Amino acid sequence: MTSAPITRINPAAQWSDAVVHKGTAYFVEVPESGTDITSQSLALLAQAERTLALAGSSKAHVLMATIYLKHMADRAAFNAAWQAWLPEGCAPARVCVSAEMASPDYLLEVAFTAAVV
Repeated sequence: MTSAPITRINPAAQWSDAVVHKGTAYFVEVPESGTDITSQSLALLAQAERTLALAGSSKAHVLMATIYLKHMADRAAFNAAWQAWLPEGCAPARVCVSAEMASPDYLLEVAFTAAVV
């Protein structure tokens, strides 16, 4: 039995920017910039678009997203950025939960699963 290759994009000691296996890409984004939920959401989604391209995918092929918000009160502002970012008719399955962030500066983090095209 031959196992399917695993491709790790920009691997580091603790994580890779993305991992691709059997036509599916897995990755997590935290905002590289921004001080409020809207600016952090826009930065994170732009980063996600770049990671998707590196993995051979696109935002139209996101299958699942797990959204972690520091403050659930930010959900409406995040949803506005999210809905503007997604192509029409391409909303993935998703969950949105409140969570403590690894950095006090982060207001959100998103874990993505996407089909590689």
